[in-house]
Amino acid sequence: MEYGPPPLFNQGVSARARLAFFSFLAVALIVVDSRAGLLETIRVGVGVVLYPLEQLMLLPRDVSGRVIDFFSTVSLLQKENEQLRRAAVERAQQLAQAQTLDMENERLRKLLGARERLGNNAQLAQILYESRDRFSRKLVLDRGGQSDIVAGSPVLDETGVVGQVTRVFPLTAEVTLLTDKDQTIPVQVMRNGLRGVAYGGIESGTMELRFLASNADIVNGDLLVTSGIDAVYPSGLPVATVRSVERTAKDQFARVVLAPVAGVHSHAHLLVLQLDRSQIPPRPEERKREAEARKGSRK
Repeated sequence: MEYGPPPLFNQGVSARARLAFFSFLAVALIVVDSRAGLLETIRVGVGVVLYPLEQLMLLPRDVSGRVIDFFSTVSLLQKENEQLRRAAVERAQQLAQAQTLDMENERLRKLLGARERLGNNAQLAQILYESRDRFSRKLVLDRGGQSDIVAGSPVLDETGVVGQVTRVFPLTAEVTLLTDKDQTIPVQVMRNGLRGVAYGGIESGTMELRFLASNADIVNGDLLVTSGIDAVYPSGLPVATVRSVERTAKDQFARVVLAPVAGVHSHAHLLVLQLDRSQIPPRPEERKREAEARKGSRK
């Protein structure tokens, strides 16, 4: 039994006939095109006509791809710039460290040269820290009594005298700088042998040559060295240079301001002269105790 639309709605060629016709037409066009290539011109024309439409359809894809590429490139450049900055900072730090090491090595070589000139009684010590007391100028070294450091030992760098050991602990020692207001050192003018005593200056980082006659032969730029008369500092060690000389008619003494030759604030290592205790004069409090002990023994 066949089912179909009522005769009233049955208009035109049937669907089966249309299907058969178009199938036959398609097969015929394929055969003709494959053998004669007659449809190549039609395909080219259709391609030319449809090319703007294809580009318009692909425009959103291209724009989105370019936007993505732009932001990807910006992100990549930012990362590269950050890496370059980090590398530049690291290289700058390495360069600064290398320069610091070169300077430190040069200072150590100079210290070793000074040690050879002074003999085997000079010991190399490292500065641990500087005293926080703003009213004094002191350093703490990493050598103490266990390294045969004794109070009163001179402390030097490669250019001259830095100060003197004033307190000794088993593992550390305290050094009072020449610029401390309570520190003194016997000196003489290298040019003419004029002797005097240098004190820590009132101004920070300076020294003064006190109780020197106003007509004394001393001028700016004179080099002062240790005189050696105190039996503590070897003679001839550079101490300071004359920075200014003030003479007035009403004053009996000249005011001589000195600048230390040693780099008391720029070194990490110093030399400590190891002296015998018999070479060091007794301190005032020690002399007082000895006098009291003698008085007690007499009684």
